[in-house]
Amino acid sequence: MYLLVILEQILFWGGLIVFLVSLAMYAGRTKDFKSLLMFWQPTIEFNPKEFKINRTGMTMMIAGLALRLAVNFIV
Repeated sequence: MYLLVILEQILFWGGLIVFLVSLAMYAGRTKDFKSLLMFWQPTIEFNPKEFKINRTGMTMMIAGLALRLAVNFIV
């Protein structure tokens, strides 16, 4: 049980870091900081590498949240 709690933290925070790295890669490549601040408008155009990193980070965060829900329902 304790291992699942640790894994959930690693997945969520690791995913957040990976997600932010993808945004930093985009900002470094395009110098388009306005798109990062106005995230509700679909103006970001990732290259394939940035897109894969971005989706990996989001998947890790969602997995961490799902694990948290699962652990809370188990206990």
